[in-house]
Amino acid sequence: MCLSIPSQVVELHPEDTTATVDTMGVTRRVSTHLISEPLNVGDYVLIHVGFAMNKIDEEAAKESLELYKEIVEKMEAENV
Repeated sequence: MCLSIPSQVVELHPEDTTATVDTMGVTRRVSTHLISEPLNVGDYVLIHVGFAMNKIDEEAAKESLELYKEIVEKMEAENV
């Protein structure tokens, strides 16, 4: 099973069709070759093995991120 955490585009690199994204505070560069619609800084995408697979709605991204934060908090509380 794969989980895709929404990542926000923070910088575009058109020279090599990549973007720098922020995934819950971690930034990395990913390929945008598979995205057919235009991307802008601030957009949210789902990443799989280094490729942005699709662009998602900001509201849906924020809802997913809140759920992931809750999961992390619960896991951390159990490990105390």
